[in-house]
Amino acid sequence: MKKLAIYGAGGMGRSVAWLAESLKDQWDLVCFIEDDPSFKGQTMHGIPVMDIASAALAFPDIAVVSSIGSPRDREASMVKVQAAGLSIGTLIHPETKMSRWVDIGKGTVICAGCTLTTEVRIGRNVQINLHCTIGHDTAYEDYATLAPGVHVNGHVHLGKRVYVGTGAVFVNGSEKNPIVIGDDTIIGAGAVVTRSLSGGTWGGVPAKPLRKRR
Repeated sequence: MKKLAIYGAGGMGRSVAWLAESLKDQWDLVCFIEDDPSFKGQTMHGIPVMDIASAALAFPDIAVVSSIGSPRDREASMVKVQAAGLSIGTLIHPETKMSRWVDIGKGTVICAGCTLTTEVRIGRNVQINLHCTIGHDTAYEDYATLAPGVHVNGHVHLGKRVYVGTGAVFVNGSEKNPIVIGDDTIIGAGAVVTRSLSGGTWGGVPAKPLRKRR
């Protein structure tokens, strides 16, 4: 059994701790890591909360997953993990259903109730929350994030740090004309994405620009 630390002690951090408990034959959760000094000396679910320097000193052999929801902040947290010389863990809930034609990068977290079909490529430190469905011939670049209940149909490509809100739906692309979502794009909760999008925040049915990136 490997020692595990979860970066982030907020609500998603506690959810990931529950996920880790479902994998207790693989992982021993020994601490949360928090940059916020107000957490100093606290425990969460009986597990100590530490800054990264203290965690690395106490548990030099831990693997770390980041529970931070913001893709940019999650990326920053993993830069700190690598700078501290710590390894990176991957958590996939045992109730996840997926074919053997799924490639998953290090640091990814997949929560309970998700289904991944075939020819799916998932990058590093991707976060797939509860009850998402992932269709065929799709790709999710590093730090892409799906909130609960997102449904992605076939031939869709999400760029780096894309954030998709709860209940959003992506219609089918095609092999010759996939739906491509550019890096750092935000898709609002409940949006229906029917075409390729890039930059800014999009929402509604069908998804329309809500705020353009500066």
